[in-house]
Amino acid sequence: MRITRVYTRTGDGGTTGLADGSRVPKFDDRIEAYGTVDELNAVVGCALAVLAQGPDSYPVKVGGVQLSVILEHIQHDLFNIGGDLATPVGNRFEGMVLVG
Repeated sequence: MRITRVYTRTGDGGTTGLADGSRVPKFDDRIEAYGTVDELNAVVGCALAVLAQGPDSYPVKVGGVQLSVILEHIQHDLFNIGGDLATPVGNRFEGMVLVG
């Protein structure tokens, strides 16, 4: 099957949805920020995939900690940052990790 056209039926009006369903312009700084965070997270994931290909007898370490463990922590932090950026202040929930 080949899909040549995809329709939303309503269009997006140049906006995109946030985590609470509210809409902001696609050029909003918030959208740029969490897009950039998402791209960084993808790069970290690629680094983890490369490390997983390496020999187990020679794990890469930084300050005595395995690099893959450090990168996994960074990924978790990036997911939290993306979630914070995608959630308007008024819709944050108790226990939500906040960036700043």
